[in-house]
Amino acid sequence: MSQGHTDVTVQAGPLDHICPLNELLDRISGKWAIGILTLVGDRGPIRFTELERGVRGISRRMLTLTLRNLERDGLLVRTVHPTVPPKVEYSLTPEARELAAILADLTDWALRHRPQVARARAEYDARAQAERER
Repeated sequence: MSQGHTDVTVQAGPLDHICPLNELLDRISGKWAIGILTLVGDRGPIRFTELERGVRGISRRMLTLTLRNLERDGLLVRTVHPTVPPKVEYSLTPEARELAAILADLTDWALRHRPQVARARAEYDARAQAERER
């Protein structure tokens, strides 16, 4: 065996499944995905321009990228109708309908608990400020 080289065998660990899970959770919890999935879930099949108006602050490019990623992940179906000009609609897959219900519950929870979170943050910040001033 030559100096400085060792054979290292990496064994599968009990948490190896987390990496793909984190990737998917990052995708669906991203800044724009929740709004898009919720909007499509609320309105049913929806056109690009309706999404663009409905998701405040999103650029056309970011909307396009997010829609493509959600379609790639099997959460949205993009349907092009053969009209002039072409009519494109987005709808939820069955998996995304289940996810939209979960996101609606999460959104409801966040709205209900927003005052408590704001109060907790203010108290934390006041304690941290007091500690810094000591």
